[in-house]
Amino acid sequence: MRYQLMALITIFFLDSCKGDETKEPLPEETRSEDRVSLTDKQIENGRITLGEISTRKIRTTITVNGVVDVPPQNMISVSFPMGGYLRYTKLMPGMHVSKGEVIAEMEDQAVVQLQQDYLITQAKLAYLEKEYERQKELNKDKVNSDKTFQLTTADYASQRIMLNGYAEKLRLIGVAPDRLTPANISRRVSVRSPINGFVSKVNVNTGKYLQPSDVLFELINPDDIHAALSIFQKDLSKVSVGQKVRISFVDEPEKEYDGEVILLNRNVDEDRLAIAHCHFLTQPKQLLPGMFLNASISVNEADVPVVPEGALVRFNNREYVFTASGKGAFHMREVSSGAREDGMIEIRNGRDSLYGKKIVIANAYSVLGALKNTAEE
Repeated sequence: MRYQLMALITIFFLDSCKGDETKEPLPEETRSEDRVSLTDKQIENGRITLGEISTRKIRTTITVNGVVDVPPQNMISVSFPMGGYLRYTKLMPGMHVSKGEVIAEMEDQAVVQLQQDYLITQAKLAYLEKEYERQKELNKDKVNSDKTFQLTTADYASQRIMLNGYAEKLRLIGVAPDRLTPANISRRVSVRSPINGFVSKVNVNTGKYLQPSDVLFELINPDDIHAALSIFQKDLSKVSVGQKVRISFVDEPEKEYDGEVILLNRNVDEDRLAIAHCHFLTQPKQLLPGMFLNASISVNEADVPVVPEGALVRFNNREYVFTASGKGAFHMREVSSGAREDGMIEIRNGRDSLYGKKIVIANAYSVLGALKNTAEE
């Protein structure tokens, strides 16, 4: 009896194993190189959503690079016309300065001499003016000769010219001639900021002797600071004055600033680039000349076929979307994209095959992953 029971258990076990070998489990996924079938569970887990290609108005843009630039008239080089020793300055690059603010003090013997010459000439002119009036009256009555009156007139005119010349030299170094008296002659004069702006460069140090041609400081007036964008020759015909621009900086790429093209330089350099100058509609506070930036120029606006960003995948440097070809079945189709705006992407090539079809509009990378992972198995 015992041997019969063991024989029955053995036969049942062999039959069970044979049954397991002949059963074929239903495949969860069936695939080819560009097709894949997913179960309902896989679609749910991958959050795959279907929709259709749509049409909407979208701006065509050109993506460019550039720098923050300042026009020449807004870059000020400060020098001291007479030369001399720098005795005081507190400026450092990046500091803000106000128009009329004292930014340096210069000292030199020539400064004292100029003030002295002006006051001496002024005193002589006062004497010659009275002598001129006296000789004029005498000449009218024929008391003196015409030659004497002419010499007095010439001396008076020459002295007045000299005084005016000294006055202009004083104004050049920031000294008001009408306020200069023998009591306030000074060996030092103040250098004042000619603009409201900030310091770009400081080229001097205290105690250094400077020639009239030496540049002490370089200041920048930020009122007309703008973006200079490099435009490739092939895109030059698409860009025009008045087009809108979105600008971002390398150190803050997520924040964009609105701008507008105000001038287009159509001279193409050796790199086949031209420059488009753009004003900021709202000027960022951190602007400094030479800062690198990225920008997109809106060249036109038109109704184009679009899909959401979640519908497009990139694989092997190509772009694809997935169309639904049956229950849980998807077909990968190659396309090429265009402009992007507000989460939508223009479809250029391959769009005709998408009209009227259901496409994956969200989490298309989940479908791509399912296709490629099993294709490698």
